[in-house]
Amino acid sequence: MMESTIRTRDQDYRWDWDSTSLTVWRKSLIISCNGFTVINSHGDLAYRVDNYIVHPDELILMDGSGKSILTMHRRKKLGLGDGWLVFEGETSGCCSRKKLLKKPIWSVKKNINILQTNQNVLAYVFRGNTEKRHSYVIEGSYTQRSCKVVDETRRVVAEIKRKEAISGGVSFGVEVFVLVVQPWFDPGFAMALVLLLDQMFS
Repeated sequence: MMESTIRTRDQDYRWDWDSTSLTVWRKSLIISCNGFTVINSHGDLAYRVDNYIVHPDELILMDGSGKSILTMHRRKKLGLGDGWLVFEGETSGCCSRKKLLKKPIWSVKKNINILQTNQNVLAYVFRGNTEKRHSYVIEGSYTQRSCKVVDETRRVVAEIKRKEAISGGVSFGVEVFVLVVQPWFDPGFAMALVLLLDQMFS
């Protein structure tokens, strides 16, 4: 397997040539909706999001055929942080009561840096509905489309970066960018993290 080494300030890490590269367009296929359109390296529609205004606390990530694969619900908790629960499939109504009707597979919490100790951390990712120990950390700047997802060993599993033209080095701005995902990390969940970062920092 061929690999390419990329040097960062924290460490050296390797991108496999088998990694998934997705072009993310911050625009829904439906004109009247806000959302995202995601294209794979073959030019095919990989994921889509149509975020209707009537559901501001719910996001549904669909595959290219329109099948719901992940649903994200904003936590109904008082506090400083912006938190979300991630469920498999479409789970409308699962969070409408005090007790969850379905168990989340992930939870994501925005980092609130009151003491400004680590401004580089954007959010923490936890397994299930617990916040005892995070599994992943998201670092960088989403507004600049320059951030990465690292695991507990500081291994980079996904990266968001600006998209540039093949020739001339022209940037597409922040509305079109690239999501690169390592083969051992779920690209669908990586795209879900993009959606939550957009909710937290846009």
